[in-house]
Amino acid sequence: MHQYRSVFISDVHLGSADCQADYLLDFLDNVSCETLYLVGDIVDLIAMQRRVHFPESHQAVVRRFMAIAAAGTRVVYVPGNHDEFLRHFCGQTLAGIELKQKAIHATADGRRFVVCHGDQFDQVVRCSPLMLLVGDRAHGLLLRLNRWFNAWRRLRRKPYWSLAAWVKSRIGKARSFIRRFELAALTAAERGHYDGFICGHIHSAGFLRSQEGLYCNDGDWVEHCTALVERYDGKLDILHWSEQPVILASEPAQPAPEFSGGQRPVIDVLSPAFIESINAAPK
Repeated sequence: MHQYRSVFISDVHLGSADCQADYLLDFLDNVSCETLYLVGDIVDLIAMQRRVHFPESHQAVVRRFMAIAAAGTRVVYVPGNHDEFLRHFCGQTLAGIELKQKAIHATADGRRFVVCHGDQFDQVVRCSPLMLLVGDRAHGLLLRLNRWFNAWRRLRRKPYWSLAAWVKSRIGKARSFIRRFELAALTAAERGHYDGFICGHIHSAGFLRSQEGLYCNDGDWVEHCTALVERYDGKLDILHWSEQPVILASEPAQPAPEFSGGQRPVIDVLSPAFIESINAAPK
């Protein structure tokens, strides 16, 4: 059993055919923590409007979340844009799970992080997550190819490997969108006097450190099967979980090169009103 102080997962998309529920169940069976954050898009209500796909493995994930809460782990659910309906219930506790518009997480080493899904930044970077994949239809096709490709790999007894992520990493506009999103979240955290921002939404796990803060994205359970975990000393890692779980990345000790020499990329689209809306959202 892997033990952590806190675990952050998002973008599970239960109810869609692309959800990697079996890997998530294995993760939940082999990881324990004091606090589990569900950082949005856990249930894909948008996908279920088109076609309901909720097999036993998806139901088992829901039951597992409730069992984790019942066993004494604090479970905090911060809804995203695909499960936005649940934002109506923020401030309540359902089946032992706290629903919040946003959370403030204090790490063991005393840092304070804003925890939001991240769809709030779509208006800032002027592009939806699907646009970075050259459109909704291309995204759907890419995910179907990803399912077929990994079904073939399983027949050959090979571990999960994300074809979708590999393709996205080679699209220049996708990389540009991701960097703008990271910078927007990091800037919002810094201007709100927090030590960093933890989110999901763009299906791209990673870290970005500036001189003053740390951006963290926990990834997804559709393409990457990743989670952000906090060790008991407060340090953060990103785990990739499939047949061969590995630490994908650890938080960087030094700022990224673009922040060197006192310079930083300019993000001039964060209006004071937007920053205030992030900070004023109920915790």
